Amino acid sequence: MENLRTPTLRWGVAAAPLPGQTESGDRFLVEPFYDGALVAVIDALGHGHRASQIASQAVDTLVQNARDSVSSLVQRCHERLLDRYGATMSLASFEWRAHRMTWLGVGNVAGVLVSHAFRPEASSRRLLVRGGVVGGDLPDLHPITFILAPSDTLIVATDGIHEEFADELPPDLMPQPLAEHIFAHYAKSTDDALVLVARYCVSTDECEC
Repeated sequence: MENLRTPTLRWGVAAAPLPGQTESGDRFLVEPFYDGALVAVIDALGHGHRASQIASQAVDTLVQNARDSVSSLVQRCHERLLDRYGATMSLASFEWRAHRMTWLGVGNVAGVLVSHAFRPEASSRRLLVRGGVVGGDLPDLHPITFILAPSDTLIVATDGIHEEFADELPPDLMPQPLAEHIFAHYAKSTDDALVLVARYCVSTDECEC
């Protein structure tokens, strides 16, 4: 029988390629592993088929090594994407027993952590993303760890989403409707675009509020 008190994520995503393209260089990953999960958003440089291939290579690398530290994962992707134009990406590794999330961002994939998302007074924090390119000019890697509370919500968006998306967030939307809301109001028409919303829960009831 499933233990309903086991921490979990409820997540949603909204995405589209650059208008006129059939493939996107923006990809996401939600990969569970024992006692945790890896969440990632990748934005490969460029557009179309080549960017899609680069993003797929990064996703494959992350899936195969999801339990590794976020620093090791970025380094693995960097080595695989050398001489392939590269990508920007942000990763969040959730650890259920420790009730924490470790974050690492390289490039322009933005992250926002919304505390106690079901509360009207919910506050949001923009997460640090260091300049650079995975597979190119990789910066020093300094992950940040956060202790999580029930209903904390992570929002990750590529630069195809206007940065203002976090200024006025509806407090009562579940992850998929929230992702669709952000995409509908803030997606650019000049780039691939993707937004992922992941809510941390310690019981089924919290994910169904």
